Amino acid sequence: MKRVFLVRHGENKANLTHEFSYRKIDYPLTEKGRLQAQQTAQYFETIPIDQIYSSPLRRAQETAEYLSLAKGVPVFIDEHFREVNVGSLEGMPPDEAAWSQYREVMRHWLSGNSEARFPGGESRRELTERFREGLEILRTAKGQSILLVGHGGIFTHGVADLCGIADLRSFFSRENHNCSVSELLVDDSLSRPSFQLIRWGDVSHLSGIAGELVEGIPEFAKVKYL
Repeated sequence: MKRVFLVRHGENKANLTHEFSYRKIDYPLTEKGRLQAQQTAQYFETIPIDQIYSSPLRRAQETAEYLSLAKGVPVFIDEHFREVNVGSLEGMPPDEAAWSQYREVMRHWLSGNSEARFPGGESRRELTERFREGLEILRTAKGQSILLVGHGGIFTHGVADLCGIADLRSFFSRENHNCSVSELLVDDSLSRPSFQLIRWGDVSHLSGIAGELVEGIPEFAKVKYL
């Protein structure tokens, strides 16, 4: 069994403005985000990690760099772990109109329609397949303990799909905060690996200012989100 740790990136400006960010919007970590990454790296100091992979977005790479320094393990950048492709929503003002479009796609996804897609973006099926393809690295990765630094959207949908989470609404209602740690056990001895969720969205290692967490959904959109 291989162990995979999923670390969401630290806080960046888009978490505060609630902008959609897939490729064009690519902010670095805030001061709090850097502190969150530091504390997360300290948490992993005593946990064996054989390889580290990261999304190509700056907030993920910068978080991964802290972990790399703590573990003495290089970071491999992998396009598979980029955040959800929201298409034309990226670059739009993060107002009610934009979030209304986002909510509509989420309603389809949570109702089981995995073929619904963001305008100019991807469907849930494409997103989860991208995540699964990225995890094929486990077959050739050296060692038994892998760390992936990425994003709340792809981690949430990817884990729900791979681990067969039936109640998506309850699962999605559990906030996956900045620098949270999730953990999977992976059996890749078969032709199609199986995944077991051990823990989800753990932020108990964050303290002080780093533990002052922001929510991913803006307040005006939250009531109608699910």
